[in-house]
Amino acid sequence: MRDTLVLNASFEPLSTVTLNRAVVLVLQDKAVVEQAHPELRMRGAAVDIPAPRVIRLCRYVRVPFRRQAPWSRRGVLVRDRHRCAYCGRRATTVDHVVPRSHGGQDTWLNTVASCAEDNHRKADRTPEQAGMPLLREPFEPTPADAMLLALGADEFEALPEWLARDAA
Repeated sequence: MRDTLVLNASFEPLSTVTLNRAVVLVLQDKAVVEQAHPELRMRGAAVDIPAPRVIRLCRYVRVPFRRQAPWSRRGVLVRDRHRCAYCGRRATTVDHVVPRSHGGQDTWLNTVASCAEDNHRKADRTPEQAGMPLLREPFEPTPADAMLLALGADEFEALPEWLARDAA
């Protein structure tokens, strides 16, 4: 099932919803389609609309201010685009830069995506002790960045230029 990006009336990213939920919001006149999938259409007995990729709510929704995105293993893998921070291959695990046994915490700045081989090789050491420099430093994504990254690389590339540029 494809995800659809939901923008607030002020064009701020709010969340992602399923394609079916996005169509319902459009049909109920609660949202308008800002960008559609080029080849997909949603057809019904009395309806034929392009499948929405990005929708914008018609009314502004007040969202409580969230200073940072909540940490999660899935979030780290998505942030690093499933690429190992040590070798660049496909990552399937999360590694702690400062191991938990040395006081390292589950935080955005202390965790990186890693392939199982490098995670095992680094073991209970820091990257310096293991002689394994990081290819890129971990960073803390904003809530909006985390949501846009969660769309996936192919969906992210297809976003409107003005939206993708703000998130990159």
